[in-house]
Amino acid sequence: MTIKRGIFVSHTGVHEWGAGKVVAVTAFNATIQFSDGIIRKIASSHYTVLQPADPASFVPIPDIVPVVKLRATPKRQKKIKQPAA
Repeated sequence: MTIKRGIFVSHTGVHEWGAGKVVAVTAFNATIQFSDGIIRKIASSHYTVLQPADPASFVPIPDIVPVVKLRATPKRQKKIKQPAA
């Protein structure tokens, strides 16, 4: 199988990653964005573990991911100073 930019592949050994889209190819490796949201580099010596995937099975991650911040502890209330009597 020839690895080119823009094709969809899946890794035969790790099905949890889902389908991936090849985003860059060099002489030494291919950069692939997988459906689990992680971009991985696969060495050219390991291209044999990649197989063609259905483009419809690729789920791209959104460009903007909303960040939800959670407080570990509730916010402290300010103490009000009492006038000295």
